Amino acid sequence: MKHTIYRFLFFLLNRISHLSWKNAFRLSDFLRWSVFDVFGYRKKVIWENLRNSFPEKTDAELSHIAKGFYVHFTDLIVETIKFRNASPECVRERLQGDISVMDKFYKNKTNIIFLMGHRGNWELANLFSSLCFRHECIVVYRPLQNPASDQWFLDLRTRFGAKLVPMDNIFKELQKPRDKPYVVVLANDQSPNPKTAFWTKFLRQDTGVFRGVETIARRYNLTVLYADFSKVVDQRGYYKVAITVITENPREIQNNTILEKQLRILEKDIERQPHNWLWSHRRWKHKRPENLKPEQTLTLH
Repeated sequence: MKHTIYRFLFFLLNRISHLSWKNAFRLSDFLRWSVFDVFGYRKKVIWENLRNSFPEKTDAELSHIAKGFYVHFTDLIVETIKFRNASPECVRERLQGDISVMDKFYKNKTNIIFLMGHRGNWELANLFSSLCFRHECIVVYRPLQNPASDQWFLDLRTRFGAKLVPMDNIFKELQKPRDKPYVVVLANDQSPNPKTAFWTKFLRQDTGVFRGVETIARRYNLTVLYADFSKVVDQRGYYKVAITVITENPREIQNNTILEKQLRILEKDIERQPHNWLWSHRRWKHKRPENLKPEQTLTLH
């Protein structure tokens, strides 16, 4: 029975991927109405996150952000399905920005770790990086529990040569010899284990952050970059990338400074375009522990 259901689901996804962009966004409008107006998907979580992040805003202002997010959320769904079969030209057209800094690092044979938040369309970002960067592209991910779904996303994300590596295997992967410099791509604004997370303030709230980026960057002395993906105003499905250098010397700066710098940039980007972030995620489901270890703060040298 499950096999039949998944066969139908992937048949449906394949059909959607061949829709025109105009019809794909018509489908997104229907999904937005169904998911949020009819079923009220995670509306309580979304509103709680918005109120806590922007306590100075009125209900009307928060409602405007929420409605923008609802459209963005279902657009992400149909865009991701469309990118399963999108051409390289389509990927380059829908995500643009100055990436010349990557050519400089490639020429200098510099290995890089690229941080992202859940802004813009991160599936598009993965395709863009493997298509447009000259570095070998290694994408860190968490495998899905369902093998069929995991394979569908694996096929999507590796279309242009990216190598997907589970987070648990990334250290082993980076020890392998390579013929050219690499770039590790990951998003790290999910909710981590509070007992091992770095803790700071983010969007006016106590927030735990995965420390894996710090560990990877320091162990392999990787240049750390941050990429933001903003939505192009009045051009649905189009994005701009902006790259910021966080540090070229991760071993020489204070512990957790990388994460702190990334969060401050991400915070400003969210404030500039607030509907363009994953507000439905239970980002603050964990509370800050009363007693933090030295490595969980910004005070360890």
